[in-house]
Amino acid sequence: MFHVLLGSKKRSSGINAEYGGDKVKISFDEDRRRKIMNNHTATHLLNFALRKHCSGQADQKGSLVTDDRLRFDFSYKTPLTDTQLEGVDQVVSKFIAENGVVYAKEASLSVAREIQGIRAMFDETYPDPVRVVSVGIDVETLTADPAAPVGSVTSVEFCGGTHLKRAGHMYHFTVVSEKPISKGVRRIFAVTGAEAEAACARGKALQAEADAITTQFEGGRYTYAQIIGKVNSLIQNNDKSVIPAWRRDRIREHIARIKAKLDKAKIEAEKGLAMENAAEIASIIAKNQNTFVIVEVLKSKGTSKGISEGLKIMRKKAPETAAVIFAVNGEDVFFHCLVPKKLSGGASLRADEWLATFSGLLGAKCGGKDLYAQGSGKGAAHVEKALNLAKQYVDSKMK
Repeated sequence: MFHVLLGSKKRSSGINAEYGGDKVKISFDEDRRRKIMNNHTATHLLNFALRKHCSGQADQKGSLVTDDRLRFDFSYKTPLTDTQLEGVDQVVSKFIAENGVVYAKEASLSVAREIQGIRAMFDETYPDPVRVVSVGIDVETLTADPAAPVGSVTSVEFCGGTHLKRAGHMYHFTVVSEKPISKGVRRIFAVTGAEAEAACARGKALQAEADAITTQFEGGRYTYAQIIGKVNSLIQNNDKSVIPAWRRDRIREHIARIKAKLDKAKIEAEKGLAMENAAEIASIIAKNQNTFVIVEVLKSKGTSKGISEGLKIMRKKAPETAAVIFAVNGEDVFFHCLVPKKLSGGASLRADEWLATFSGLLGAKCGGKDLYAQGSGKGAAHVEKALNLAKQYVDSKMK
């Protein structure tokens, strides 16, 4: 921080007091200033890179430079693609690799305005002479022939702020966020130095996770429950982590495609299982035509929908039969209960009460009423005990 005294200060009091002559020590936070220099020079290079990758349509609308990041607002009608965002990173990184000198010198305002490629907020009022900041090309060369195309190949701006001596002193740069803030205006956040290096490392780590999931998916070595947990975790981490924006977009799109394929495959598999479950229930009905109560565990891998479809068949072919059907799929257990009105009234048999006798054993959540109820839980290991409890309950009601 720099303090300026406006006016004068007396060295001593009294009739012979003198003015001036005091010694002042100026100090500042060097580490903080260094990071601000990083981000300020990066703002200029970002401005140039956007012009290159947005077909010259991106005009600066504002910016903010702090010690931890930079913010840049610009006019553009559509979101930047991952290719554009990666291109912006590459342009700035090329400047860093070339390590060009950051020149700063005052020049006549009328001459400086004519420099090819000059970037400025032309609705602002600039002093005359104006300070010109150029990366890689000295200001004297630019002002000697303002119309020469050399000025359009680098970052040249009017600026009175603090900057690096060389672009390479920035070390690293990446855009971490790009979003709209109003109609036709978008906002970028970017980081430099150690923060950018860390963001890139996090991005590579998430990319490695995405690649591993892709390999597992394409190899077919997975269960849906196992891989979908990894997919959902990666989606969340990718969205909330500070990583290069272009990589975030690519990971998001890639994982979304895999998730869509997984969900489609799951639906198709469940359709097949549902048909198999319904067929097995139809077979059970055929073997128990003279029975008013059926309590069974399906031999086929189960789905809730499969039981539901099977009990629809039971309603038609055995309308006076009450049933509890269990189905197991890994650790999951599904069960549905069907009670005809005749038994609900005469034997006081209720579907919801029937399920309540064993659902706790299965750690299940249930729903339903007197004629139909269903539930599911993670207690597949206890399904035989649940089966016996269901039989004991209905036996007590049918006496």
